[in-house]
Amino acid sequence: MYDDKGGPKILVFSTNSISDLGIDLAGASHMDYPASVVSISVPCSSGIRPEWVIYALKEGFDGVFIAADGTDCPYLTDCTDRTAEIVKNAQEMLRADGLDPRRLKMAAICSVCSESFVSHIKKFHKALGEMDQAKT
Repeated sequence: MYDDKGGPKILVFSTNSISDLGIDLAGASHMDYPASVVSISVPCSSGIRPEWVIYALKEGFDGVFIAADGTDCPYLTDCTDRTAEIVKNAQEMLRADGLDPRRLKMAAICSVCSESFVSHIKKFHKALGEMDQAKT
């Protein structure tokens, strides 16, 4: 599913205590990133289920980006490891379903990481577009 301008549509799972703040800061700072990005907040990235990623891609998103808390997670000291395991499992499920596992990305986005978020999203948006062009 492409946005109105024909670009890839990206679902972002962000966390309401850390990465949401970095994403909000990008918007408040008028940083430019694709308008086709949709964000859903969760309490902790380690609570994301691989099935949610598969569902999003099957229902029309071109990519899923997990904006994890990394070591700043207020709930778990091993949040990064748990989230990485979720990404690994989701990518295996994507392969088994015939979907490209590169359609799922994860990065730690802290509360002041607005530039990092914008950079990751722009690169992911470009990569998704190239993947789709290669298929045609």
